[in-house]
Amino acid sequence: MRVQSILCALLLINTGTASGAMKPQVKFASNEIQASLAARGENASVVLQVDDSVDLKPEGFMIRKSGESITVTGKDAGGVMYGGLDLAETIRSEGLAGVKDKRQDPYMRMRGIKFNIPLDVRSPSYSDVCDAAQKNIPEMWNMDFWKTYIDTLAKYRYNYISLWSMHPFPSMVKVPEYPDVALDDVKRSRGPFQEYYSGLGVDWTGPEFQEENLETVKKMTIEEKIAFWRQVMAYGKSRNVDFYIVTWNIFDYGIDGKYGINDDPENETTIDYFRQSVKALILTYPDLAGIGITTGENMRTLVDGKKKHMPAEPKEEWMVKTYVAGTLDALAAQPGRKIRFIHRQHMTGADMVLAKMQPLIQHPDVDFIFSFKYAKAHVYSATRQPYHEEFVPTIRGKVKTIWTLRNDDVYLFRWACADFVREFVKNIPYDVSQGYYYGHDGFINGREFTQLDRESPRQLEVQKHWLQWMLWGRLGYNPDYSNDRIIAMLGARYPEVNGAKLFDAWQKASMVYPRVTGFHWGSLDFMWYIEGVRGRNSYTSQQGAELKSGFHDVNTFLNIPPHAYAGVQSIQDFVDGKQTEDLTPLSLADLIDSDVEAAEETLKELGEVKDKELRLTIDDIRVICEMGRYYADKIRGSTYVALARKGKDQADKDKAVSTLTWAADHYKAYVALVTSNHINQIWFNRVGTLNFRDQVEDAMLDIELAKQIEVK
Repeated sequence: MRVQSILCALLLINTGTASGAMKPQVKFASNEIQASLAARGENASVVLQVDDSVDLKPEGFMIRKSGESITVTGKDAGGVMYGGLDLAETIRSEGLAGVKDKRQDPYMRMRGIKFNIPLDVRSPSYSDVCDAAQKNIPEMWNMDFWKTYIDTLAKYRYNYISLWSMHPFPSMVKVPEYPDVALDDVKRSRGPFQEYYSGLGVDWTGPEFQEENLETVKKMTIEEKIAFWRQVMAYGKSRNVDFYIVTWNIFDYGIDGKYGINDDPENETTIDYFRQSVKALILTYPDLAGIGITTGENMRTLVDGKKKHMPAEPKEEWMVKTYVAGTLDALAAQPGRKIRFIHRQHMTGADMVLAKMQPLIQHPDVDFIFSFKYAKAHVYSATRQPYHEEFVPTIRGKVKTIWTLRNDDVYLFRWACADFVREFVKNIPYDVSQGYYYGHDGFINGREFTQLDRESPRQLEVQKHWLQWMLWGRLGYNPDYSNDRIIAMLGARYPEVNGAKLFDAWQKASMVYPRVTGFHWGSLDFMWYIEGVRGRNSYTSQQGAELKSGFHDVNTFLNIPPHAYAGVQSIQDFVDGKQTEDLTPLSLADLIDSDVEAAEETLKELGEVKDKELRLTIDDIRVICEMGRYYADKIRGSTYVALARKGKDQADKDKAVSTLTWAADHYKAYVALVTSNHINQIWFNRVGTLNFRDQVEDAMLDIELAKQIEVK
């Protein structure tokens, strides 16, 4: 069927004239609408228009349908783009019959991602010492990567990308006062790497980081690098996606002592270097929306010959002399330039920040906001979080904050539970919120590198995990985005199966993550990684584990308490007979089993599928189900171990041995499923090297631990 051309007149209502050139955001939406109409074989006349007088918030939109004519109106180009994308999605999923009049304003003003960017081994992020980073360094300098990435995020309703680096300046700017610091070319290490490095990001200075061990992955002058990032940021603007640069402090990687610069906070040259670098960064990139700072991990000074963390006040004073001064210098050089300044609350105090940052807070061209680590390292723990409860009263009525939503849980397997994300987003304290960013510290969200049945080029992680990433973007824009819409989307994307059944199975299986991590809670990334059943070995040994591998054995499940709002009782409290309305550990195990059994039964109803993406998705759901069965029996077995140790009862010991035997069997099955689609061994920067097959032996040792219990 012939598809009628779409009318995409960009009307400037306030002047009564039509623009001759279509804005790129609107053109992007127009192309998506045309593709959707073509896919459905339907015709429509669609007008996309900007009207800055309409009663909408920025990025809001209205859709009005009259017969075969549809008008999408936004207050700005971003709103028209989102309205057009919404229309395209409706047409693709439900056809023109599904298009209804609609009005939508964004819920969260800022909806972004956290991207620890591996620019170069000489200017690393915290996540660089892992397989994911090393494989993705070349991609950071690939324009095709960024175009696909930005287009994908725009469809998911994200409107900014925060790039995190310990010291980005040598790879991104040429500072006039310190020109020799700028780095030509892109390099990475040939290794060999250690398994673990400092969690503070310091002392990454071994032979693997020295020049003789580096390889050049791309030849580029610093001028070419600057041109590249200008192009990336401009492309982001064309999709309503802003860029921010966020740093930890004080790092001097890549400088090699030039000009006498080091990480000493009292070094006046270092202070001036950072001030001039911040100024140069803002002036070099006209599309840079803002910068973010951390009074952070390497803000240390010498005390009795040893480096110790600085108190809060001198840290903030250093920031005033460097990042604040550099920002103000840039704004003085570019009057009217708007900039957003993000100050993390991490490792400092909100009261201190508010007092010291007044030059920025009072500046008419600066939007000063906080950033707060809302769920520590694990959003997939509970939909309600306690950590902000003292922070919020301090900033309420003064400044807004964005929330760090850290996902150091789901790295490998395709996760999707809309009900969890929706409840989580609605529980965030709205009145002080400007938005959030979502992402990893223990992984790099670039191109996937673990899938055996790979694409060429490999998929972006935001495409492989498309529904997970879409949920955090879309529900930040509209938390009432319905399950029915998602089901319709699934049905259109995977027409060979029932979308509602796939959605139900996917949701039930995905709840394994928050139920287990909410019960077995380690707030920081190095403490716990659910897909690998492990944490950093030094932490694990502190929790009473009999193993040195980092594998979390029964003893860790006995000793590590649940998340405060997980709604589940600890094993120790259960064994001690404490009364509670929370789920007992055994009830939690039953709930996990019930959900994964229901999910697996539904997957059977879907039958065999031909579509590759759908097949891999169903495979991942089955992996998660088997992981859930393992943890359900591990929780039961750990509970019976605790009961047997306390009561010396043979029956409890027998139950411990049998359930941990079942758990080990499930772990073997889990590993078999994982390694049928993914590589077996992966090096993670926070929890070390995970070899799935090698850990089968660790899972078996839990049985021996139970057998060693002395009973009456």
